[in-house]
Amino acid sequence: MENLFSHPESEPEAARSGESLEPLIVSVVVPTTVPHAFQGFTDHPHLWWPLEEESVYGAGSHVEFEENLILETAEDGRTSVWGTIDDWQPPLSFHASWYPAGTPLWSTEIRVVFSSVDGGTEVRLIHDGWEGAEDPAASRASYAEGWPRVLQRYARFMGGAVA
Repeated sequence: MENLFSHPESEPEAARSGESLEPLIVSVVVPTTVPHAFQGFTDHPHLWWPLEEESVYGAGSHVEFEENLILETAEDGRTSVWGTIDDWQPPLSFHASWYPAGTPLWSTEIRVVFSSVDGGTEVRLIHDGWEGAEDPAASRASYAEGWPRVLQRYARFMGGAVA
């Protein structure tokens, strides 16, 4: 006899609609310590982020981590919040709602984790929460092309090998 209070396990909404998208995971290894890798990523993105390819305002703008925000500032002073940091664990990781050129209403999630490995520090970026994007599949496809470029620029800045 089945339990009267049991219910059949239901599939998640995304699985039923065929829209289930796996997290995007991109990593690089940089030849430095975990604290230095974290500092290079969070204190100096204006020196390595490929703003000419991956930004709201293009070349000449400035990106920075400011308080709990990841912020781009155009040459004319306009700003675009790329993300809101909600978990800050220096020098090991941070997590943010991610919505460049958008709104928090249509946000995804990124977590960047810094781990000691042979040869330096692995910097692993996990981008997930695609159901929060206005167009989940297109958003994931765009980031699948963009994140490797971004992390390769960071690796070059930190003295790592470039693929």
